[in-house]
Amino acid sequence: MFKTTVLRAAFAAALIAGAAGAHAQKLSVAATPVPHAELLEHVKPALAKEGVELDIKVFTDYVQPNLQVAQKQLDANFFQHKPYLDEFNGNRGTKLVSVGQVHVEPFGAYSKKIKAIGDLAEGATVAIPNDPSNGGRALLLLAREGVITLKDPKNILATPRDIAENPKKLRFREIEAATLPRVLDQVDLALINTNYALEAGLNPKADALFIEGEDSPYANILVTRDDNADSAAVKKLVQALQSDDVRKFIEEKYKGAVVPAF
Repeated sequence: MFKTTVLRAAFAAALIAGAAGAHAQKLSVAATPVPHAELLEHVKPALAKEGVELDIKVFTDYVQPNLQVAQKQLDANFFQHKPYLDEFNGNRGTKLVSVGQVHVEPFGAYSKKIKAIGDLAEGATVAIPNDPSNGGRALLLLAREGVITLKDPKNILATPRDIAENPKKLRFREIEAATLPRVLDQVDLALINTNYALEAGLNPKADALFIEGEDSPYANILVTRDDNADSAAVKKLVQALQSDDVRKFIEEKYKGAVVPAF
């Protein structure tokens, strides 16, 4: 009798577990490795308790995550800031939307050849991202440091052609953002997105010659399609990423290299 009761209890438990799994909402999210995928991995257990099964797809580029969400191959992505999203939508005809901002990765300038920006020699080579929003971001940061002057100091999509004054006659190389850490030995200065700097073992707070402040307008956002923005699973993910738990995780793990934006 006891054995039969135990078997029935086990069978009932299995049915309940199976039912819970069957009703779990699956949510596929593209992310770059650091810190985006790490943040998603951190909230994954909490989301599972909320009935959301998070499927994290790691990418190392800035194009496919948006294309695959637009094409409904994935539900959402987490890797970009609003200026980049706006530029992407404008160029590609996509209609992706932000559903919440999570953190800022202060953009920084790095060098293996100089210790201070004042040491930058005339004719030095400076590498910046080749996508319009991050390239403009790099030039704005250089202008803030007095290295160059821009025709329009508020133009977030500035390119080297928009430089009004270049007293050191710097030469600019526009390179894919993910590649920038690998060319540090080949240039005098490189302006690198913090996620790629972290992946390369660079510490933005310790290794950058100069860096954006915590008031940077380039907050990283969770992005999805307009028809998916109000889904329960997406709303639960936004809530999880903007929780006090995630704020504490960011502050303790990244120690200022990544800062909360909520």
